[in-house]
This record gives sequence, structure tokens and C-alpha cells, in this order.
Amino acid sequence: MRKFATVRLIRFAVVGIGAALLFFVLSWALVSAGLPPFVGSVIAYMLAFVVAYSAQRGWTFEGQHDHRRALPRYLVSQLACAVFAGLSAHVAVSVFSASPLVMSAVITVAAGAASYVLSSVWVFRDDQRAA
Repeated sequence: MRKFATVRLIRFAVVGIGAALLFFVLSWALVSAGLPPFVGSVIAYMLAFVVAYSAQRGWTFEGQHDHRRALPRYLVSQLACAVFAGLSAHVAVSVFSASPLVMSAVITVAAGAASYVLSSVWVFRDDQRAA
């Protein structure tokens, strides 16, 4: 069981890092191609979200979960992680006087951990697999 959890965590990290890189490249490419920054970033985020959800569901959590239940939960969990990251960034800077680099590292780890926990215990719970 421990080996299974470790493999799942590694897969989760690979997908998360890949999605972050995809977002970075797409947002840069779209804005560089002339789209307004807001539009380019939103399009890049939506595409990275779809890729991340598909990979997390299909590879990390083995593709056994009903999209009608998992997709809305994944969306809610990512929105919750975004709010959590924002609040964590605010606390890191305003309470602990963290530098932007330290703040970014802290919120990246914190949001990634929160996303993994939410995905494991709520979005892609093993007992929620499709029949």
C-alpha cells in the first residue's frame, strides 16, 4: 500500500509540474503572438486545466472515476487551492515578511500539497470509482 501511495504521489507531481510548464509555455506563446495578457493567460490556464485533469484522472488515479462527479470536484478543488495559495501568499508576506522567492516556494508547496490531499480524499477517492 505504501509503494502504491508513493507511485501515486510521484505521478501527481509529474502531472502537476507538466501542467505548470504547459501553462507557462502557452501563456508566453499566446501573449507573444499578440493576444492581450489577460486573454492569453486565461486560454493557457483553461488548456492546462484540461490536460491536468485528464492526466490526473487517467494516469495518476487510473481513469476509473465518472467525469460527471470528478470534473466538477476537480474544478472546485483547484479554485479552493487558488484561494488557499492567495491567502498563504498574503500571510507569508504580510506576517512573516517573506521575499517573493520564498513566498512563491511556500505557496507552491502548500498549494500542491492541498491539491494532492483534495484529489486523493475527495475528487478521485478510491470508493468513488465508476461502476
